[in-house]
Formats: sequence, structure tokens, C-alpha cells
Amino acid sequence: MAIKEGQNASDFCLDGSDGRQHRLADYAGKKLIIYFYPKDSTPGCTKESCAFATMHEQLLKMNVKLIGVSKDSLASHDQFISQFNLPFTLLSDPDATMMQDYQAWGEKKMYGKTSIGCIRSTVLIDEQGIVIKHWPKVAKAAEHPQQVLDFLLTL
Repeated sequence: MAIKEGQNASDFCLDGSDGRQHRLADYAGKKLIIYFYPKDSTPGCTKESCAFATMHEQLLKMNVKLIGVSKDSLASHDQFISQFNLPFTLLSDPDATMMQDYQAWGEKKMYGKTSIGCIRSTVLIDEQGIVIKHWPKVAKAAEHPQQVLDFLLTL
């Protein structure tokens, strides 16, 4: 299913770094930012995650939840969270099922080489589970969280 703004977001069921299984319905009544990133503790992913972490309190005050998703294991997520003091939950999608549903898995180019993997992207979902905004290819990981916050502030 294609991600389309104004349509229902795809349901998911993944294990989180908080020891719980997470589903889309768990976030009903709150806006939800889901950011997909390639790998824990890599430079771009660290910059993006840390930038989201700096605005986490502000997001909570706006009734917005934030989760990150990668193929990494929960053990890897735990280490990443601990190392960089990330205040939000990371979900493990080892089979890339959710990533495929959210168009965050596919062909990408890096350093002139084509590969298949996680496409850095973000989806913003409203309180009723409708996609408000989809950023399908995030180019500047460190700057992107501010773009998401700026968009939220216009709502």
C-alpha cells in the first residue's frame, strides 16, 4: 500500500525498546511521528536521532509521540538509546515489514552505488490514524527533525 497523505496509515505490530509490542492503535488520540533510519550508531542516524531527542519535551507538550524504526535488534537499540540518552522508543523491524508498508524499504543510491535497504524517511500521523505528511526521502538527517517540528507548528 502506498503512503498517501489524507489516507489511513498502515497498522503495524513491532517490538519496542521499552519491552512492549507497539501497534498504530496504541497512539490513537495523539499525533505520531515515525522516522525510519538505516542503522543505530551510524553518523547520520545518530545526528537525526539526537536532533529529535532535543525536541522531545516540546513534542510531548504538543501531544505528539515519536518513535524510530530500523532493522536493528532490540539489544542494538538499547545500546544506541543508552549511548546517546534517547528519550523515546525505538522499534525493531528485522524483516522490514513495516518499512515496506511505509515505503521506507527499497532501492537507494549511496556513493554512486545502488543497493536495497532502509530509505531514511518520516511519516506524521494524526490522532485518528490518518497520514498528515510523508517525507519520502530525507536528504539531510541532522536538519530533518527541525523540518518536522516546523511543519507541526503550522498545524
